[in-house]
Amino acid sequence: MSDAMLHATHQDPGDFAVQIADSIESFIVATTEVAKGDEPDSAVPFLLLEVSQLLLTGGRLGAHEDIVPDERYEPDTGPEPDVDDLRERFARMLDPVDVFSEVFDPYEPRKAPVACRISDSLADIVTDLRHGLAHYRAGRVSEALWWWQFSYFSNWGPTASAALRALQSLVAHVRLDQPLEELDGLDTDELADEALAEEAGRVMAEEIAAPLGIRTS
Repeated sequence: MSDAMLHATHQDPGDFAVQIADSIESFIVATTEVAKGDEPDSAVPFLLLEVSQLLLTGGRLGAHEDIVPDERYEPDTGPEPDVDDLRERFARMLDPVDVFSEVFDPYEPRKAPVACRISDSLADIVTDLRHGLAHYRAGRVSEALWWWQFSYFSNWGPTASAALRALQSLVAHVRLDQPLEELDGLDTDELADEALAEEAGRVMAEEIAAPLGIRTS
């Protein structure tokens, strides 16, 4: 399936595969545009919206019966597009609120939170989605759906859920006029739960509201 066929008129817009692919392509295009930094005043609210919509697509994949690809072995999609530039752009844009604390499995007891970065999360999500989109554009629809479903459970779903909680919390802190804990200078390779509490400083909500496009009430 070529790029020209991706939105061909003969395709049923109500088809499950078409809807999933359109949603995923829309997320990739939208987040790539946000990363350019042309409209920094709307960055965080826009990312909150886009990640929320993507997780609806993920929920549809998760609720669907197991998808089995046509071929036993995954065909080669070629070299993976580089996302380092995307990651770095988001890291600069979201500083100093890029780092957040996350518990990966809420059903596994006594696991300490770990430090993550929104910029890393967005880049990882785009990488997973692009991989499936390469299959879809090559006409391997079942392979694309299988990959998106599998990686939703194994990687991009949990990653997007964590990023969404961070973005929603960021907006909530500002809208509710609650100070944020500063995460400047913290190393995600060295942080533990206690370190997050001990090293956190104070950043007032008004200092990040305007640059990140969050409006207070």
